[in-house]
Amino acid sequence: MYTIDSAVVTDAEHILALQKLAYQSEARLYQDWNIPPLTQSMSSLITEFSDHVILKAVIDGAIVGSVRAKADNNRCLIGKLIVQPEYQGRGIGSALLAAIETHFPSVSYYQLFTGSLSSANIRLYQRNGYCISHSSPLSDRISIIFLEKAASSQCGKNHHNDRSPTG
Repeated sequence: MYTIDSAVVTDAEHILALQKLAYQSEARLYQDWNIPPLTQSMSSLITEFSDHVILKAVIDGAIVGSVRAKADNNRCLIGKLIVQPEYQGRGIGSALLAAIETHFPSVSYYQLFTGSLSSANIRLYQRNGYCISHSSPLSDRISIIFLEKAASSQCGKNHHNDRSPTG
């Protein structure tokens, strides 16, 4: 069984190591080992603790998942939802997603993004009430798919004002 708690700065080293492990599958999928989650520095992650809510999923004292988010006007920008590969498919990602949403009760909607080839991620987000809102080319090979979920959990409304990747 896992627990979900707020992460603290002393968790940064473990979260960054897990992030780099979890995003290797994305790097392989896109044939790009320079994606931001793999190149993020420790100091950059530590800085995020000042303006993001960062949660961790823990099993037997080990961090096996994490997610971070911040409010931006009337939306919650969710990023870097990660689960250790051997623990994927056990509901931890969905639980982290639901938990981070509860930290932002006054927003109108939640927004996140993933790569267009990341079908498992897209399915996970859609199972959790997120709808594709738009896409944006990142390079000539990669597009980013933005998904949104109204705080009322209803799809179909386009609330986006800023189409830039944030996670």
